[in-house]
Amino acid sequence: MKNTLRFLVLLAALAFIGIQQLLAQTPSTGQPVATNTPTQFSLQQAIDYALKNKSTLQATRINEQIAVARVGEIRSAGLPQVNVSAAITDNLKLQKSLVDFGAFAGGPGTLNGTTLTQEQLARVQRGETVTLSPAYTPLPATGPQPLAFGLQYAGNAAASASQMLFNGSYLLGLKAAKVYEQLSVKQTQQSEIDVVEQVSKAYYSTLVARERLELLSRNVQRLDTLLYQTTQTYKEGFVEKLDVDRLQVQVNNLKIEQQNAARLIDLSVALLKFQMGLDQRQPVELTDRLDEAVVEAERGSLINLSDAFNYGNRIEYSVLETQRDLAVLDIRNRRSGYLPTLNLVAAYGFTGSDSRFGGLMEFRGPNSRSEAGFINQNWFGFGNVGLQLNIPVFDGFRKKYSIEQGKLALEQVNKGFTTLQQSIDLQRAQTTTTLQNTLSVLGNQKANLELATNVARVAKIKFQEGVGSNLEVITAETDLRQAQTNYYSALYDALVAKVDYGKAAGTLGRR
Repeated sequence: MKNTLRFLVLLAALAFIGIQQLLAQTPSTGQPVATNTPTQFSLQQAIDYALKNKSTLQATRINEQIAVARVGEIRSAGLPQVNVSAAITDNLKLQKSLVDFGAFAGGPGTLNGTTLTQEQLARVQRGETVTLSPAYTPLPATGPQPLAFGLQYAGNAAASASQMLFNGSYLLGLKAAKVYEQLSVKQTQQSEIDVVEQVSKAYYSTLVARERLELLSRNVQRLDTLLYQTTQTYKEGFVEKLDVDRLQVQVNNLKIEQQNAARLIDLSVALLKFQMGLDQRQPVELTDRLDEAVVEAERGSLINLSDAFNYGNRIEYSVLETQRDLAVLDIRNRRSGYLPTLNLVAAYGFTGSDSRFGGLMEFRGPNSRSEAGFINQNWFGFGNVGLQLNIPVFDGFRKKYSIEQGKLALEQVNKGFTTLQQSIDLQRAQTTTTLQNTLSVLGNQKANLELATNVARVAKIKFQEGVGSNLEVITAETDLRQAQTNYYSALYDALVAKVDYGKAAGTLGRR
């Protein structure tokens, strides 16, 4: 007993140490540790990083592992099932039953012997056979008496095994589990597409914001130069103080806009890191160029909506197909309830009893003898093997209505195909139109930007040559900044439309 207790204490200590080691090896976060060295990312590299490190995707992939474990759980039902059980019972108060002992008696009372008559005695002396009639003492009628069966202490130990030989639901369950595993994989792919969309938009947003900040910096530098030249001209008396003040206001406004743009870049980068699952403390460098993304968007806008489209390219359609397969298997599984089931069963064990607990624990077998030499066995073995056949006959039409429910559920899924196809067609039309419109707007805004840039350049030259006014320069600079703002807004809209179009066409996230 002491050794057993020591073993249990040791086992508990080892388990506690193992848990502490496991917790010590588990990082506080699942993302890589940040470094001071900037990490370069192209759009595809950012997407690949997000697909590997995004915590929401990692949680979704766990569903795939759960589905695999579910398949193993269902498969295990077809393997042999073995159980071992043991029990000890203290019958503090034995259950009693009424027994009519008169039904087991040999006569109406106690046998008192018999008396030979003279005639019977003479016949016996002649060697003849004489039949004697016994005399009984009348037995008073007592009725049934209570009797306790068994002893105070009882125990049993047994091992049982069963093997499924036929079960229609089991075979269908295996197929359904495999399909469910495929569904979990497709749901993970659907989540991956969402991550690709989010990372792409955040990446393009950062690229646009950074290019706009660079342009603002050049604008500030250009206006600073112009302000310096105008100030020197004012000191020489060739321009008014009002001209210098107007340019100073423009420079101040532009610097404020530059500061705001820098802060917006910080937010854009933080959003990109979040979508990637990257540590916010890790500096990054984006290597893709906006002009390449625009060329790719223009190539996508040339797609004709009348071209044949494979709805299977959309992951939502593929998920719905898998759900339909599950619905079909569910109906077959409900119908299999009409089939019989057959199992092979076997058991082997021992039962024992004794009036003392210590006697019960002596485990006396068939070779045990008492001090007087009598057999005093108190444990007896038993064993059996057999087949269990279960044939469903009538269940009050429960399976009938269950099958009807399954058919209606399948019909709902089939109706979903029509709705999904119409939704996909609408999304393709909308995203294609939006992409074409945004690219058209981008082209116009680019032309406007070039015109505004040229106007601002000419206005500056005219002012420096003394043939133009300061007000003309300020107006041109204001129009240039507005053109720049419109251009980068149109550029971002075009890139977002490109991502939305790729998702609608089922090409987003595919290589």
